Amino acid sequence: MALEGNRMLDKIRVGVNKAYQDVFDRDTYVTAEKVRNEYLGMGMNHKTLLAVFRQHNEDYAKLVGKMKSQRSYWKYCVVYKHLSEFIKTRYKVEDIALKELAPAFITDFELFLRVEKGHCTNTVWSYMMPFRSIIFTAINNGWLQRDPFYAYHITKEETKRGYLTKEEITQMINGTFKRKNYELIRDLFIFCCFTGLSWRDMANLTEENLQVSFDGHLWIKTSRQKTGVETNIRLLDVAKHIIDKYKGVSKDGKLLPVPCYNICKYGIKQVAKQCGINKNVTWHQSRHSYATTICLSNGVPIETLSKLMGHTSIRSTQIYAKITAEKMSRDMELLSQKLAPMEQFICQAI
Repeated sequence: MALEGNRMLDKIRVGVNKAYQDVFDRDTYVTAEKVRNEYLGMGMNHKTLLAVFRQHNEDYAKLVGKMKSQRSYWKYCVVYKHLSEFIKTRYKVEDIALKELAPAFITDFELFLRVEKGHCTNTVWSYMMPFRSIIFTAINNGWLQRDPFYAYHITKEETKRGYLTKEEITQMINGTFKRKNYELIRDLFIFCCFTGLSWRDMANLTEENLQVSFDGHLWIKTSRQKTGVETNIRLLDVAKHIIDKYKGVSKDGKLLPVPCYNICKYGIKQVAKQCGINKNVTWHQSRHSYATTICLSNGVPIETLSKLMGHTSIRSTQIYAKITAEKMSRDMELLSQKLAPMEQFICQAI
């Protein structure tokens, strides 16, 4: 045991001496910090994790509003902050060399997110994906030879997508409000229920996004800010009515007078409460309601819905494909009608 310890100390001593000589040969003057950094692989010729992450975020910020979304940028910033805190807490250094990253670093960071930060599995998953993206960037640029994620696996847990039923949408439409602002927020939410647009994509709409298509109908033609995917959505009568109701009201060239997100987020909860809807309504549930209540429950094929939603993969759409009780009842009624002659014959025969 003592012999093994001495060997380790000799190895460290040789490494420190080499680091000292490398710094001296390169810079002609030496400090303890420079030797430590060189020994830990943080010298001038080595990339470090947080430095690469910082540069990525700076470059990403320039694309926000063009090819990238503000929300995605914020997520990268949050992951950077967590990594910085983890490295300081666990390793007592300001940064760590990419070449020092091992599978244990990845699993330890996951544990840090779960235990120290108290995040659930899906939040941890959403933070590990940007981190993995940074590692791929480092590998692709030749800054990292081996992938510390190679043996790592995390699965996103299935979550129930909340949505409003047809009855709840009707309750909201029939609601009356003392505050005019709540009526506007209700109308905008219903607009999203009948178009499937997110709050951000709705807020970005202008007259130029409305185009008459080859079929003679009015369509919204836009690109999702989150993914950049082109989306074409035929305007249903409810959505057209809301556009007409607020025509000319917006002062900034936008199609609709959309308040800031925080006002809408808070307001829709008050609207739901005043309409007697006893569930925690979030703005994004309008998009889920479009997918489930408006489209899937009325027989729109999932392939068509995927295009309407602007999804990059049909797998993203399949999370909405939970059959509602109403649709199941309707489908079984149609089946019963189709089978009626055969069933009548069988019942008479037996």
